[in-house]
Amino acid sequence: MKRAAVFVLIVAPVVAQVGFDRIRNAEREPGSWLTYSGDYNGRRHSSLAQINRGNVSRLKVAWIYQIPAMHKVETTPLVADGVMYLSEPPSNVTALDVRTGRKLWSYIRRFPEDLRVCCGQVNRGVAILDDLVFVGTVDAYLVALDAKTGIKRWETKVIDYATGHAITVAPLALKDKVVVGVAGGEYGIRGFLDAYEAKTGKLAWRFWTIPGPGEKGNETWAGESWKTGGAPTWVTGAYDPEMNLVYWGTGNPGPDWNGDVRKGDNLYSDSVVALDADTGKLKWYFQFTPHDVHDWDANQVPVLMDGEIRGQKRKLLVTANRNAFYYAIDRASGQFLLGKPYVKQTWASGLDDRGRPIRLPNTSPTIEGTHVWPSVGGGTNWYSPSYSPKTDLFYVAIREASDLYYIGEAEYRPGVTFFGGTHRMVESDENYGAIRALKPTTGDKMWDYRLHSATGAGVLSTAGDLVFAAAEGTFFALDASTGKLLWRFQTGGMIGSNPMSYLSDGKQHVAIAAGNDIITFALD
Repeated sequence: MKRAAVFVLIVAPVVAQVGFDRIRNAEREPGSWLTYSGDYNGRRHSSLAQINRGNVSRLKVAWIYQIPAMHKVETTPLVADGVMYLSEPPSNVTALDVRTGRKLWSYIRRFPEDLRVCCGQVNRGVAILDDLVFVGTVDAYLVALDAKTGIKRWETKVIDYATGHAITVAPLALKDKVVVGVAGGEYGIRGFLDAYEAKTGKLAWRFWTIPGPGEKGNETWAGESWKTGGAPTWVTGAYDPEMNLVYWGTGNPGPDWNGDVRKGDNLYSDSVVALDADTGKLKWYFQFTPHDVHDWDANQVPVLMDGEIRGQKRKLLVTANRNAFYYAIDRASGQFLLGKPYVKQTWASGLDDRGRPIRLPNTSPTIEGTHVWPSVGGGTNWYSPSYSPKTDLFYVAIREASDLYYIGEAEYRPGVTFFGGTHRMVESDENYGAIRALKPTTGDKMWDYRLHSATGAGVLSTAGDLVFAAAEGTFFALDASTGKLLWRFQTGGMIGSNPMSYLSDGKQHVAIAAGNDIITFALD
């Protein structure tokens, strides 16, 4: 097979310098959007307030950029120094003038024909550091591009795609490194998280999300099941510069629905891991769903905030997990502080004092099918939540649904899907989607905005007392305090991405990928 070729189209030069200090202090320049989540905290919150609940009804389309792709568009654009950088599926990159949407340059990559990607040839975004833009590719390379021209500076083969590995995640650039995870849990891969030197592409460290022989945690995998145990890292994490810790969620163990061939807790699947950013050494971990047999990845963006729980101020990591429980964890120590269902669930009677679920009997997959809430899609999924320090609320797109879970044969073959069963959604009048606001230090529901069906899009909160979200092709804005609908726009395309906000010519814009378009909005 010939190696993939790379072609670059240069239209116009542009200058961008985004050093680590700028990203670390992103709150000082709210007009930019410098990481996948806007900053290292994972909050997806904009402190811009020009667009607010008093004037959002005047929001109009500013410009639209059409992406020439047949695959789903899940990208979150970055904005720095008047330029928007976005990935286009499968793994291309384009730079746009934020004033007009005019293309400045494109990086176009060719791919082998035998790619193995379970859930679409997608890409969720790029990272930027200094004068380089970084993108992971579905054939498992990390590529660095010149931010001015789009010319390739270096590329590094992360791993062989033929095993089922792929990269769909937006990298996270910090200090002098670029952190990137992998997809492919459905193919029985052994997951990991990598950091590469930003200037050279040299591997700095690798953290295996499944421990090997002799490593602590390997005993949680029966026999040699650790070799094909999954635990991929396909959604961008967060970073605390003060503690120099990277927080990253891990995926489900493999095979998905047959746990008989991998008895044990299966560390570090379905976990959040806290790693030293310089060395990749594990500081702590928290496993949400030990020995998962329902495909409830913990690939949700971890949100970092400070708050008071039981009278004590804490540095927190909060997350609404796919398994239907909301969690608050001490992000310095990994201590479990709070866990509470935020959607309907029927698989556990609760969590013990360590946060370990207390499983109910007869909830594992069977040949006949076992009915369990939530569905495989989970209480939420990979799309981003948001935390607003102004309202002190955590916003998340939720789904109320259940599945029949079936166990099946589980024979591993390299490069072939490794499910060990299947599932089927149960149609019910109880099924619905919503944008849900939670009190982050209690997990209590504060309000719901009900949707006709569950959405696959994330949310954005702003200092203008707004929450932007999407469902069934409609992009809309809610009152951040009450959940009242204030504005909506039918885009005409499926929305499976996350909104973001930035300034252009001193004017606030909001942007989202819808269908094959990037649509930007501003006040008329």
